[in-house]
Amino acid sequence: MNGSEGGTRLHPLERHMDAAAYVVSVKVNRAGSHAAAVLGDGAAWLIDLTDSSAAPAVVHAHDGACLALARDIDGNGFLTGGDDGKLRRIAPGQAAETLAEVKGRWIEHVDCCPRSRLRAYSAGRQVHLLDLSGHGSAPALDHPSTVGSLAFAPNGKRLAVAHYGGASLWWTGRPGPPSRLDWKGSHLGVLWHPDGTHLMTTLQESGLHGWRLRDKADMQMSGYATKVRSMGWTNRSRYLATGGAESVVCWPFFGGGPWQKQPLQLAGTAGGLITVVAPHPKEPVIAAGHDDGRLLIAPTDGTAPVAIAAPDGSPISALAWSDDGRHLLAGTEAGRLSWFPIPAGR
Repeated sequence: MNGSEGGTRLHPLERHMDAAAYVVSVKVNRAGSHAAAVLGDGAAWLIDLTDSSAAPAVVHAHDGACLALARDIDGNGFLTGGDDGKLRRIAPGQAAETLAEVKGRWIEHVDCCPRSRLRAYSAGRQVHLLDLSGHGSAPALDHPSTVGSLAFAPNGKRLAVAHYGGASLWWTGRPGPPSRLDWKGSHLGVLWHPDGTHLMTTLQESGLHGWRLRDKADMQMSGYATKVRSMGWTNRSRYLATGGAESVVCWPFFGGGPWQKQPLQLAGTAGGLITVVAPHPKEPVIAAGHDDGRLLIAPTDGTAPVAIAAPDGSPISALAWSDDGRHLLAGTEAGRLSWFPIPAGR
């Protein structure tokens, strides 16, 4: 790992790595010791966050493109899905392990829940659940169309699956049909509110839809310039931050929710689009990746954002904070990986 050769370094402790392939996703493990980045060429990079001088460990994860990445149930590992139909577990210092294989299908979405000790992955229209031992814990869950995304509820008791026509909510602890949340269109991404009260989806038609679960009240967010590919909750869950526009669009979820309210708009640049957002887990700021490669840190109080990476022409494709907020990882479509350590007291 080295500094910012060939570019402008705006963050004094930034480290750059050239992965030379599209960065599909990046995550930091639950222990906060390592980050994983999965790439379009099938490789996974494991980065030791405790040693800035250590070279990344490169793992051959898939025969084809990596499509999905999730933090595994334990503190150290990660799960990956690929277009070779395999679900694999990778972890620092361990050989990659195949947990499941679906012939002729892609594993495009994965998630894990420490509270329920379950893993979930999708293949086509079906979602499969695995327990910690790697055994299937229930029959496959069928959906009316190809799965767009999936996510465990914060308490682990339900699994939300986005698909054409809305979302399905399954109970993870007992068999039975799902509860349906209906809305026209193709639903691609899904995100639970941290207290489990709302469910949000992104749409193929460049917008968001959401439901308040106690009464299934709908909320529709539109007006985006392009498809929303990234969303996340700010600390204390006051705002839902989203990409897909010239600025970070932040919908208020306090004081009765977003109904009849205008969103905050942060970190905008003329003519550019926000591709990825990552709210800080503990502070009221949002990391915002742009389609020209610049990376900004934007406070939610509306004060001026701080640039920590200059434009390099390649869109930011992945962002992730560690749970303690001490590390930020970023990846681009051109394969540039950046690690931004945040010193104590900053």
